[in-house]
Amino acid sequence: MSKDRVFLGSLLTCLYYLVLCSEGTNPGFVGRITNKGLDYARQEGIKALQQQLATLTLPDFSGSYRVSVLGKVDYNFYSLNIQSFQLPSSAIAPIPGVGLKVSITGALAELTGKWQVKNWLFKDSGSFDLRVEGVSISVSLTLGSDPTGRLTANNSDCSAHISDVHVHISGGLDWLYNLFHRSIESAFRRSMEDKICEEVASSARSKLQPFLQSLPVTTKIDNVSGIDYSLVGPPVATNSEVDLKLKGEFFSFTHRSPAPFPPPPLDFPVDHDRMLYFGISTYFFNTAGNVYYNAGALTFVITDDMIPKEFQIRLNTKDFEPFIPQLKERYPNMPMMLKVLPSSAPSLMITPESLSLTPSVDVQAFAILPNSTLAPLFVIGVATTISANVTVNATMIFGSLKLGRLQLSLKHSDVGFFSVQLIEVLMNYFATSSLMPQINARLAKGFPLPLPDDVQLSSIVFQPHQDFLHFGADVRYGQ
Repeated sequence: MSKDRVFLGSLLTCLYYLVLCSEGTNPGFVGRITNKGLDYARQEGIKALQQQLATLTLPDFSGSYRVSVLGKVDYNFYSLNIQSFQLPSSAIAPIPGVGLKVSITGALAELTGKWQVKNWLFKDSGSFDLRVEGVSISVSLTLGSDPTGRLTANNSDCSAHISDVHVHISGGLDWLYNLFHRSIESAFRRSMEDKICEEVASSARSKLQPFLQSLPVTTKIDNVSGIDYSLVGPPVATNSEVDLKLKGEFFSFTHRSPAPFPPPPLDFPVDHDRMLYFGISTYFFNTAGNVYYNAGALTFVITDDMIPKEFQIRLNTKDFEPFIPQLKERYPNMPMMLKVLPSSAPSLMITPESLSLTPSVDVQAFAILPNSTLAPLFVIGVATTISANVTVNATMIFGSLKLGRLQLSLKHSDVGFFSVQLIEVLMNYFATSSLMPQINARLAKGFPLPLPDDVQLSSIVFQPHQDFLHFGADVRYGQ
């Protein structure tokens, strides 16, 4: 081969993958979090943040203050313990192009501690109560994705403001405290404002980010395939929702390669009744068919011991002789084997009315010779329509298939022309009684949805659209 041809072949290969990549920007799986879902996330997040703030620790406060006549007075406030931290009012809103903003208003905290004052003339100590009111917190979260396609949320901005700080001390020198209480209360305010944002950042690192990291990127299905749920780009925030665009494709464990077809665009409907909505493209299902087809996992071999005993026609040349006379002369009284293999990968079609497959299948028949070698007899083409059904539960997606009647045609014969009527009866019986139950049993095990840990779906609604399935659900967390 000339160098020019090698170069041209390499160029065409590169162009092929570039086309696939550019066309593959459409996701195979879309997740949408509505304002209702964001509000539920806010409630759960506020619970976690409130617990985190309840463990907040503040440093000791010490200093001195000069009082007329008495001179310099040294003070120390220490052993500060938060008794409660309440966040009664909060809101969350998407920030288009950025992420989310969480606002908390009207928060309050109650603390206790000990105090001590002394100077050259006296020394006293006691306990105090601290009440912080009018706390407002504003947090901005930038949503993105890391190099592995996992969802990330970084605390990009935090501000806290405290309106009022009230300190009540117990002891004999409360009159003395009143002389410098403004300085102490200002110090408390500054310290708590800084500490609150520190705790918010800590909560994002210790709770929110690990929770988001539990969103699966790849999921193993069996020894043949897995599902790639990685993000194809950063989350997209609008005024009313956040969209997560996932690759949503099956891949082979032994030889991973791009799918030979692009994902179709998803015309996602606008709906806000549920917390979450998912769009599952035909691409998701058809990459599964492509992977299993290329792995040979869709090829079946049928032998006589697989035919139910009550079936009168056995899989041997003797029972087929009335329909194929040449068998008696060439392969008398020999067992037979049927090899069922698709001539192409199965392709699911989704319309608003139905889900269906029209597989193209060949059946190769062989006589098993006394030395165990196989003699080819004929090849039959099989046409049928399969209707599909998809359901979803709290964490999984399931499928089931209903087989239409098989229609057979003789494509090639090494034993002369014959009617395929007998084979058609046999194949319909075997497919209905054995093959489809096996396939449906596997589909009934389900495939995991891309959900973080401890998240389950409820109140599920389901509707097919052109080229994708659309379903919505509410969410339960940690139940």
